[in-house]
Order: sequence, then C-alpha cells, then structure tokens
Amino acid sequence: MANPKEKTPMCLVNELARFNRIQPQYKLLNERGPAHAKMFTVQLTLGEQTWEAEGSSIKKAQHAAASKALNETTLSKPTPRPPKNNVNNNPGSITPTVELNGLAMKRGEPAIYRPLDPKPIPNYRANYNFRGMYNQRYHCPVPKIFYVQLTVGNSEFFGEGKTRQAARHNAAMKALQALQNEPIPEKLPQNGETGKESEEDKDANKSEISVVFEIALKRNIPVSFEVIKESGPPHMKSFVTRVTVGEFTAEGEGNSKKLSKKRAAMAVLQELKKLPPLPVIEKPKLYFKKRPKTILKTGPEYGQGMNPISRLAQIQQAKKEKEPEYVLLSERGMPRRREFVMQVKVGNDITTGTGPNKKIAKRNAAEAMLLQLGYKASTPLQDQTEKLGENKSWNGQNVGFPEPTSNSKYCFLNL
Repeated sequence: MANPKEKTPMCLVNELARFNRIQPQYKLLNERGPAHAKMFTVQLTLGEQTWEAEGSSIKKAQHAAASKALNETTLSKPTPRPPKNNVNNNPGSITPTVELNGLAMKRGEPAIYRPLDPKPIPNYRANYNFRGMYNQRYHCPVPKIFYVQLTVGNSEFFGEGKTRQAARHNAAMKALQALQNEPIPEKLPQNGETGKESEEDKDANKSEISVVFEIALKRNIPVSFEVIKESGPPHMKSFVTRVTVGEFTAEGEGNSKKLSKKRAAMAVLQELKKLPPLPVIEKPKLYFKKRPKTILKTGPEYGQGMNPISRLAQIQQAKKEKEPEYVLLSERGMPRRREFVMQVKVGNDITTGTGPNKKIAKRNAAEAMLLQLGYKASTPLQDQTEKLGENKSWNGQNVGFPEPTSNSKYCFLNL
C-alpha cells in the first residue's frame, strides 16, 4: 500500500464485524494452477452474507474478498474517527518552542518563560474509589497541572499542560499565532536606552533567591534565610521562612521549605528594588609592558659547536628570513658504497654537500653554506682532524676498520 498508516481492507472488515458484533470467517475454497503461478479462491462470511474472490496468494485473495464485502455489505458501518489534531502543527516535527525562538531572534525580542504556581482548586474533595472484595480504599489524586508565563517583548502569554514542557509548548503555540502576522520591528532599541530592561530580562531567567544573593553581594550586605515556624500534620506541613538582607526582613509561607524560601525572597526583592542605584565606578585600564624581543647576535662565531643544520636554521630565524631548503640532487655508487649529493638554498645562495648517507650530506651542505655566508666553521680544525683520524674517511684510504687477527670472523675488502 502507498501509505503505511492507511488501514487494509481486512482491518476495516474486522472493525465492521466488531461494530455489528459478528465474527468474520475466511475459508479457502479452491487452489489451482502450476506451482509457480497458483491462484487461490477465498470465501468471506459476515453474518448471513458471503463473498468470493481470487488472488495469487491467500492473503491477496482475502484482501480482495474483504474489499468486495466493504462495497456490497448491507451491515451498518461505524462512524469514521476524526483525524488526530497534532499539538505541533509545524512541518518537520519542529516543536513550538524552537519555532518561537527563531521568530523571537528575528524580532530581536527574547522569549522568557516563567513557571507559575498551580492554581488552588476550590472545594477540593479527594476522589476515593472503593474496590476489592474487602472494600479497600484507594486514593486517586487529581492530576497536577503546570502553568507557565511567556514574555516576548511587550506581549505576555500563559500556557498550561500536564508537564512543564507541555505548558511551555502551549504558551509558545499561543505566541506563534499572535506574532506570526505582526511585522518585525525595523529598529532595535539602543543599548543605552534599555540598559535597565536588559538587566530585568536577565534577572527574569534567574530564581528570586539568586537575585537576592547577587544584590546583596554587589552592596556588600549579609544575607540569611531561617525557617522560623513549622506547623500542620505530617501530610500537610506548612513552613514559614524569614529572610534578612541587611536592614530588610521579610517572611514567606509555603507547603515546603523551598517554596517558603522562594516567597520570602520575592517579598524582600520588592524592598531591595527601591534602593538607589549604585554609582558606576570605572575600572582603570591595565597596561602591560610588552616584552622586548630577544635579538640573536648572529656574528661570525655564533653557534660554533652546534649541528650545522640547526645552526643555519637559527641564523635564518634570527634574520627573519626564509628557512633553508634542502634538495637531494643525486645518488650514485655501489649499493655498499653509496654517495649522496644534497643541495641547500638560502635566498640566492646555493651550496652542495656529499656524504655516505643523506644526513651527512645535508650536514656538509649546511656547513658549506655557513662558510659561504661568512660564518666560521662549526667545529675547529683540530677536532675535525681528530675525528677524521678516528672515524672512517670515505674519500681517503683509511677506513677505520679494526686490524684483522688470526681468530677474526670478519671479511675485509681491499680498498
């Protein structure tokens, strides 16, 4: 079927039979044709009426008989159910709160939700249901309803629902219906004109207790909350909380300590808001001294004893010039006697270096570039001669292998 949510003919026949208090009966009458193309004949009985239909499968034959019965039956049909009204009529399953946030951003007016206390139910009597063989009494409380106040700019909307989120959706739907057709304000209010309003909007998202503590902190006033009274039976307690903010004192009452504390904070806020505004103190701007940049003195003797590659890179960094570029030019020789030629480029200067591996060739190229730029050799000549005597010299005759002995297991090559 095209629409998976649409009811099938057999489902509609079942509803029709249930409405008329009868039982539908399907019976396979005939089965003919080869195995790969069978045809089935099914009979449907509804009360005293019967219908027959064929199909390539038993299920298809049953659906065909059911559709015939729906068209030709004389039984009374049930009234169709009205379609369910979606609480959210937005395309793409966008919740009303999300759509309202987008509209509020376009208008430049934030959407502020404030939870409200539930309304008291007048003359409320508990709903008792007597059931069970011993007339046991079960208490069925009335479901709780949440209320929310929504403020968008200068407009206010109220919503209610079984949950706090449902109440928000309800208020958002009312706001959308009212604000979608209104034009978007062209000019946004300036920051200087609505400084106090923006502070009030920020405070609206905070609890009254938090606002009291913030005001007291700004004015350096001590704050204290104290439960001074507790009365009533265990299932219906009543608490009275007293708040003291400097010279101001207020009390609040509620069926929980949290609610009484909140109401006390709301009462004292009315007095705190009457206080004169605090003088604005401009904080002095802090000036930080910039650290002087360390300038490397790249003289002819700078970096002696360092690796020529690192030495050349540091000199280029100190000069704030481009780093050296190394390129392998060639690789020649026998597999066990390779010789690599490496080229280094610094600005317009180019030098090359050779060695038995890429690392030594790169080092020799960097050393040659240092000498060309006017710097002294990285290692003194004495150290170089000592190293040449100890280590193998690739272009010389002394390779530096240990002298062979009678018990030596090494194979030496005549160079």
